[in-house]
Amino acid sequence: MSRADMAINSEVGDWGGSDDPGERAWLLQSPSVETRSAQEPETQRRGGTSATGAIFIVVNAALGAGLLNFPAAFNTAGGVTSGVVLQMCMLVFIISGLVILAYCSQVSNETTYQEVVRVVCGRVTGVICEVAIAVYTFGTCIAFLIIIGDQLDKLIAAMAHEPEGELSTAWYTDRRFTIVLTSVLIILPLSIPKEIGFQKYASALSVLGTWYVTIVVIIKYIWPDKEVTPGFIPTSPSSWTAVFNAMPTICFGFQCHVSSVPVFNSMRRREIRSWGGVVTVGMIICLFVYTGTGVCGFLSFGSDVSQDVLMSYPSNDIAVAVARAFIIICVVTSYPILHFCGRAVLEGLWLRFRDEPVEVDVGRERRRRVIQTVTWFFLTLILALFIPDIGRVISLIGGLAACFIFVFPGLCLIQAKLSEIQEVRPGSWWGLVSYGVFMVTVGAFIFGQTTTSAIYRDVIHHNSQ
Repeated sequence: MSRADMAINSEVGDWGGSDDPGERAWLLQSPSVETRSAQEPETQRRGGTSATGAIFIVVNAALGAGLLNFPAAFNTAGGVTSGVVLQMCMLVFIISGLVILAYCSQVSNETTYQEVVRVVCGRVTGVICEVAIAVYTFGTCIAFLIIIGDQLDKLIAAMAHEPEGELSTAWYTDRRFTIVLTSVLIILPLSIPKEIGFQKYASALSVLGTWYVTIVVIIKYIWPDKEVTPGFIPTSPSSWTAVFNAMPTICFGFQCHVSSVPVFNSMRRREIRSWGGVVTVGMIICLFVYTGTGVCGFLSFGSDVSQDVLMSYPSNDIAVAVARAFIIICVVTSYPILHFCGRAVLEGLWLRFRDEPVEVDVGRERRRRVIQTVTWFFLTLILALFIPDIGRVISLIGGLAACFIFVFPGLCLIQAKLSEIQEVRPGSWWGLVSYGVFMVTVGAFIFGQTTTSAIYRDVIHHNSQ
């Protein structure tokens, strides 16, 4: 069978990518990454990813466009203290969830997030997980397009030397036109191909861009522009629910759990202890980046901070303009990867629904892939054109990210421990099961509370005004 006839869920090696599992995991950061069998002898894993490389991949998977929303999240949480404390508390569950997924990957001998959930928790839960991944990646793609529009607005205003706050009347500078033009000319062609090997350097560029944004935000706080005056700076939450309203951003920012399973399986030493050190160091690095951006961005503008922090800075600031260009490049190259992940999940669901193996369905793969891509693209584009800011999207899909961090790992831990055949169950067994129940409860509460609040605030309340 030729490579041109391979379906999207075929072997990774048939996609034209690297044979190195670490590079594949770095490239895809997706549930569709397949790695070597867990039963491979250790001598055959010499080409695997080192612990240092795994740390970089985990950091790379977590850092992203959600960085721009952290200053607004600190404002929502009620200030620096509550924002930092909330992140520190969440970090415990985030790291433990990553370790649980690695443990369940070993138990189930599966190498992707959704397959671990399917094998450990059952078919129904596995399907729910796949649908959640598809919805999450779909929402993230919408957020990416909104970011493109936001940053292009400011860049065009700077190049046209327009006064700050003055709206341009030219049709070619209209936000909707620039989003459509950029998306159709660049993003859509990058999303249609079956192979995404050309995207393997986009991840490194994304990390560079996020670090640059963080440095700019910190420097601008230390040496602020004269025309920038911060608004009111709250020091405590307005209500207890306000703290929970900041959780979607934190979950969205730290969510790397879907890609963590293939990263773990790509490691040279697939040991829980080693993996625990990898994710701890990786999440601490992310904590410093997000906290630096969140604290300095929030203190620079106070309650006047925009949902996208870069939108709060003047258009004519050169350093910020470079940051905007970085973010646009990162988003343009990240959209196809996120779309690929969602498309792979949808393809798997479709083939299971039809009960057809990949080899039988190869003839219709190309047509189906094009239809899936075009439909996905235009739905995200239409929604991005009519949604005003990324805060609304993140508030909705951030609650879903809590399911990947809390609910599914908690369910996997419970089922993995219940499946153990033991005549006498020690206290550690009961402790782990109780912790799994606690994770599911907390995750379900965060998902329910934040999603309900987001729908009321951004849909019902907005429409009534």
